Amino acid sequence: MTRLYATETFLQVLFVTGLIGGSAAWATGKAIAETWRPYPQVILYMTLLGAAVRFAHFALFQGELLSLVSYLVDTLYLVTVGSLAWRMKQVSRMVTQYRWLYERSSSLTWRERPESAEK
Repeated sequence: MTRLYATETFLQVLFVTGLIGGSAAWATGKAIAETWRPYPQVILYMTLLGAAVRFAHFALFQGELLSLVSYLVDTLYLVTVGSLAWRMKQVSRMVTQYRWLYERSSSLTWRERPESAEK
C-alpha cells in the first residue's frame, strides 16, 4: 500500500467519508448526548461506523476493504465529528434543562451562573 486511499479518488473519499460518514457521525453523536449517555459510547459507535464507512468504500468504489490505515483515518475523522456533536448537544442540554444553574460560555462549554454561585 503506497497511498492512504490507493484506489479511490478525492471526490469518492469526500463523498463517502466526509459527507455520508460525517453526517452519520454527527447524528449519532447528537443522539447519544440527547439520551444522556456517557462519552465513551461515542468512541464505541464511531469505531463501528468506521467499519461501515470502509465497507461503503469497498462496495461502492471497489476500495480496499481491509486497509488498517484507511480505517484508522476514517474512524479518527468520525470520532472527531461525533465528539463535536456530542459536546455541543451536551452543552445545549445542560444550559436548557438547568438554566437556573448554568449558562453557555461558548459553543463547547458552560459555566455556573454568577447568581447561583453566590448562594
